[in-house]
Amino acid sequence: MLGLFNKKANTLLGIDISSTSVKLLELSRSGSRYKVEAYAVEPLPPNAVVEKNIAELEGVGQAISRVLVKAKTNLKTAAVAVAGSAVITKTIEMEAGLTDDDLENQLKIEADQYIPYPLEEVSIDFEVQGVSPRNAERVEVLLAACRKENVEVREAALALAGLTAKVVDVEAYALERSFDLLAQQLGSGDNDQTVAIVDIGATMTTLSVLHKGRTIYTREQLFGGKQLTEEIQRRYGLSVEEAGRAKKQGGLPDDYDSEVLQPFKEAVVQQVSRSLQFFFAAGQFNDVDYILLAGGTSSIPDLDRLIQQRLGTQTQVANPFADMALSSKVNAGALASDAPALMIACGLAMRSFD
Repeated sequence: MLGLFNKKANTLLGIDISSTSVKLLELSRSGSRYKVEAYAVEPLPPNAVVEKNIAELEGVGQAISRVLVKAKTNLKTAAVAVAGSAVITKTIEMEAGLTDDDLENQLKIEADQYIPYPLEEVSIDFEVQGVSPRNAERVEVLLAACRKENVEVREAALALAGLTAKVVDVEAYALERSFDLLAQQLGSGDNDQTVAIVDIGATMTTLSVLHKGRTIYTREQLFGGKQLTEEIQRRYGLSVEEAGRAKKQGGLPDDYDSEVLQPFKEAVVQQVSRSLQFFFAAGQFNDVDYILLAGGTSSIPDLDRLIQQRLGTQTQVANPFADMALSSKVNAGALASDAPALMIACGLAMRSFD
């Protein structure tokens, strides 16, 4: 089984392997309050991960080893995630009252109707969602399937760093879990809101729309902060490393803001607008209550203000740690600036408390 919905796991490290870095987060909880015990981010070698697929196992394993040292954690079990595009999910109805074992056996018999790969090549998992609204004698079951190689390569990367993958989750579900922390920050206490989370990574922008706290739509497109880095490189004749550093720390010529950064921000606004148009065209919604920006690129100064101004929708940068306590070994400033990029790692670390 895939372990997407694994119940009890004790404390797990949330490890998010993105296309440019490995992010690690360790949380503890007392009562309803979380505490950040450890966190670190470590860059990956170029092209070690391509469009969310691990291409160079060694390079990723070494980066995980380095991030563990940086974070000063001694935990050995972790939760990782596969990209939503690698997972097929389907809600199906089954007889109520079956035990988990019966459900599993029944699903194995029926799964090939729903999954376009040979069953020996996939890991499957399921979670009972509740009684079917159409028939009280049946339950709705969420079936998730992912090609084994996607799961195994992540387990292998962790193993190279001496870690055991206890949970393999789906990025969209990890995001949904950390969104629970943000829902209170969005002002209104009601849970009926429709919120668009725009996760702008280095190479990929993912729009996830949540209604009443559940993901109802996701869409990935190839666009990200790497385009800004490449433009800085091209215009100012810098190496990839120099351009990346200058993007974060500043020190670029005076024309950078108007000639490079502003056009890139306009391109982000266009991408967000276009993604939302696809979502509105797909169905019953023609508006969202909030836009939350996540991912490394979202910390560009005033990007949230520009999007809010152009699209007329309240926009803010996601910070899942706003109400958390921090351990003394966590650098608060660094955590605050990395916060929007840690949404998935945070949702993974929260699996410790399911």
